[in-house]
Amino acid sequence: MNWLTWSLLSALFAGATAILAKIGISGIDSHLATAVRTTVVLVFAWGVALSTGPAAAVFTLSRRTWLFLTLSGLATGLSWLCYFRALQIGEASKVAPIDKLSVVFVLIFAALFLGEAMTFKTVVGGALITAGAVVLALK
Repeated sequence: MNWLTWSLLSALFAGATAILAKIGISGIDSHLATAVRTTVVLVFAWGVALSTGPAAAVFTLSRRTWLFLTLSGLATGLSWLCYFRALQIGEASKVAPIDKLSVVFVLIFAALFLGEAMTFKTVVGGALITAGAVVLALK
């Protein structure tokens, strides 16, 4: 499968995540819900990693890799805590589009930190995503 197929599957599962999480957080603390979800992701991710490659590979990772994967993990954790709280107090159909503004942040961060091109197409696409999120989030 190519990157597009994997990306579409990611979007499909992310969409399912919002609905399943909204149902699952009913009547419990959003942070507890995030901890439960994170535990499931942790076990699942290690299961996949260990079933597809040697466990010893973890000892060959560089300090730089550890640093950036740790920072990414912290950002993911913060994102999930905020997302679950937003889902708990808001409508999934409004929270999810705002959450997807992460795409716009990725475009900006990719240009600033990775040197990726900020083309006319990128700017227009980012503006359309922003407009779509705002329209969907309005009452």
